Amino acid sequence: MKNTFHLFLCFLLLLVVSCSSNTNENSLPETPNEEKFYFPPLNATTWETKTISELEWNENQLQPLLDYLKEKNTKSFMILHNGKIVVEEYMNGHDASKVWYWASAGKTLTSTLTGIAIDEGIISLNNKVSKYIGTKWTSASLEKENLITCKNLLSMNSGLDDRLGDEVLPSNLHYFTDAGNRWAYHNVYVKLQDVIAQANSTTWNSYFNSKLKDRIGMTGSWIKLNSSNVYWSTTRSMARFGILIGAKGKWNDSQIVSESFLNEATNSSQNINESYGYLWWLNGKNNYLLPKIQTQLSGSLIPNAPNDMYAALGKNDQKIYIVPSKNIVIIRMGEEANTTNLALSSFDNELWSKINSLIN
Repeated sequence: MKNTFHLFLCFLLLLVVSCSSNTNENSLPETPNEEKFYFPPLNATTWETKTISELEWNENQLQPLLDYLKEKNTKSFMILHNGKIVVEEYMNGHDASKVWYWASAGKTLTSTLTGIAIDEGIISLNNKVSKYIGTKWTSASLEKENLITCKNLLSMNSGLDDRLGDEVLPSNLHYFTDAGNRWAYHNVYVKLQDVIAQANSTTWNSYFNSKLKDRIGMTGSWIKLNSSNVYWSTTRSMARFGILIGAKGKWNDSQIVSESFLNEATNSSQNINESYGYLWWLNGKNNYLLPKIQTQLSGSLIPNAPNDMYAALGKNDQKIYIVPSKNIVIIRMGEEANTTNLALSSFDNELWSKINSLIN
């Protein structure tokens, strides 16, 4: 009996050892830790870099890319990988200390501040705009004006007439159709800056500086041009913003804007123009509309760019490209590359052909 018990114990021991061995053999190898985003220190003059050879990119394609950029009236160009600088070039009389305008690429700053205000409970996307800035901010009837929500301004489907110019005085904001029924690129989005200021009993500049600019070490300033409010900064400040968005709203250990809001902002905000989020342009969708044009175009916004790329696009080819699958942020500032444009241009697809030759 005693021998039988000992045999049973030996059998159990062998079984445990065998199971343990099998588990180790069949378990997946540990995945190496993904490189963390690098966040340049506030007010830093130095910035960590990474070489093209480290990334195993095609180094012989860098100079053709830079030659093309210079020829296309570029002033500055950066490629960052996980926040570290891989390429930083200045040309055509520009340098790292000089500022340049973001144009409509700066719409994404307003989108981000809107997200912060939502995170703080100051505003709600689905509330009507008149809740915050009062009625008669348009020339529409009160019934139609009250249909326009903060989300409509973010999505460019306010229903207001975009054919009357970019002024946002009530006399220029006329009813065209009910909010949500028509996508039209229009400067009326800037009213969100008034919404945030009024809801927080402060000024737009003060809220922007304290909630975003100072927290990620940006420099620059907003400059009023008629009804437009245009941001001007160095290229590196634009890159800091790109890093923040690429890092899903985090800066070091601080969540500046919620990841959930950014997920919404960088996905289709309505079904009329699938390639438009909350003031962000989206690649890889089935169709798109362009500023001042009501014809829906089939296919992806920038065919040569990765499908998961999303972008801040500004007049005369100001660009922030963010590609999550490649952990890269790309900045371009300068004059128009080919012809004057408000957002997308043929330059985008041409440029991505050159970028692909470098990074693929």
